[in-house]
Amino acid sequence: MAAGEPLTEADRLALDRTIRIAEQSSRFEFSVYVGPAQGDDTRAWATRLHNRLVAPSRSVMVLVDPRRRVIEVVTGGDVRRHLSDGEVELAVLAMSSEFASGSLLAGLQRGITMLAEHARPQNTLHA
Repeated sequence: MAAGEPLTEADRLALDRTIRIAEQSSRFEFSVYVGPAQGDDTRAWATRLHNRLVAPSRSVMVLVDPRRRVIEVVTGGDVRRHLSDGEVELAVLAMSSEFASGSLLAGLQRGITMLAEHARPQNTLHA
């Protein structure tokens, strides 16, 4: 998490717990950036941040620029095998709904939880 001006220390701790649970359940890494996106192309900025992560192919980057009211979710190649664009869109809608009601923390928690649930590898039975 970076540039989290709108989040209190308690919010950051709660978000860290949510991220840890998401990572344990999905086996992918989650990163959150809350703050101003540089430049006009917020998607490009989110992608640049994502590419700087330790394991971008196994990572999900959630960028929220509250001033611009922008949410960007960037997924690595390994993640995309388990998480569809439609599932990402649903998580973004859920986050937007919470943000509109004034809760940045609840929106991030809900979105990350949804992304992790959808990205979780399916259990298969071998006969």
